[in-house]
Amino acid sequence: MQWIKSLYIILCIPLIFTSCKDEQKVTQENNTKDVVSTFYFIRHAEKDRSDPENVDPELNQRGLGRAMHWAEILNDVDLDVIYTTDYERTSMTAAPTAVKKELDVTYYEPQNVDIEQFKADNLGKKVLVVGHSNTTPEFVNKMIGEDLYYEMDDSDNGSLFIVQLVNGQATSQRLHINCNCPKER
Repeated sequence: MQWIKSLYIILCIPLIFTSCKDEQKVTQENNTKDVVSTFYFIRHAEKDRSDPENVDPELNQRGLGRAMHWAEILNDVDLDVIYTTDYERTSMTAAPTAVKKELDVTYYEPQNVDIEQFKADNLGKKVLVVGHSNTTPEFVNKMIGEDLYYEMDDSDNGSLFIVQLVNGQATSQRLHINCNCPKER
């Protein structure tokens, strides 16, 4: 019985390498290389709601925990750039990831983004974009060219939208990431 397994392995190994070589040849013959751009969109973490008059609050304790959690989640992603709106809550959400990745944050204004220029500027890159409950789904929709996602619930700070552009063709998915961050007292 052991010899049958050994024979099987001996016969399969050349097939595996032959298959890989054939794929490489096809790619080389066509002289094409897929250009992949990957965008990770999140909403800012939980903000401090103690002063309803404050239009630019910082994160609360739970939000700080979630910001750290995002940095852990994105740890294995080789990010090239991080974009955030110019608000305390978005900047603070991006900060742990930016520090961990040793990246500067680039500020953007959602209403002024030229989507085609944004795609061109980030061609072949891995990008984190931190926004708001209304701007994040809207930005994702513009990236994929369809109205698939709607304004997020005000309590939704754990959605992760992943948009991948492969040779200009968009795919997207939405993940819900739970955070066991400490709750406010």
